[in-house]
Amino acid sequence: MRKITAAPVFTFVLLLSLILALASVINYLLLGWLPLGDFRGVFMALGWVLLVYLCGIAVYRVFLRYFPLREGEIAEHSREEFGYQVYLLFYLLLFYPLTRNHLLPTPLMRLLYQALGARLGDNSYSAGVIMDPPLTELGANTLIGHDAVLFSHALEGHHLSHARIRIGDNVTVGAKAIVMSGVTIGDGAMVAAGAVVGKGARIAPGEIWGGNPARLLKAQTTAA
Repeated sequence: MRKITAAPVFTFVLLLSLILALASVINYLLLGWLPLGDFRGVFMALGWVLLVYLCGIAVYRVFLRYFPLREGEIAEHSREEFGYQVYLLFYLLLFYPLTRNHLLPTPLMRLLYQALGARLGDNSYSAGVIMDPPLTELGANTLIGHDAVLFSHALEGHHLSHARIRIGDNVTVGAKAIVMSGVTIGDGAMVAAGAVVGKGARIAPGEIWGGNPARLLKAQTTAA
């Protein structure tokens, strides 16, 4: 595991300070003049928390525009590593609590993952965790089950790489399944609950995979 160096930490702290300042100013401008009575403190606090996340997403997206997550090997002390480490701090310290608290309803989770950079087709939802939204694509009518995890990074010792996860239309990924980096899942396929799909696996349209490690359980000639 690579250590997060001082430069990404310093950069994240600066960006977080900007986020908090923006949220405070906007909150005051929007709510500060309203006659909120005895509930003023409550409304101001709730408004500030909401604005922290909205401003956080905006600053995060601007940062990724200049330091996008790229597929392939990430060399130590490179520009790509710096960008990834700042992204990781954003995700773990700001957004991860939202994706893991099980309080947000699934339709709102869809909006959150889209805001964080995931590509989700029509009527596709995730009740699980997408660890690297900018490198995750879901087709239409696809469901990621409860507590399933998708991560597009591979961290093995000091080796770090990214590979996009591509999931087609009408796919079901079962509860508590794990989908690793570089996996492609064709239209109409299914990953059984609790399965562990290894790096770079290719699941053809209509296939059913399960187990740890995941393997083909049933092949279909046509996608569902």
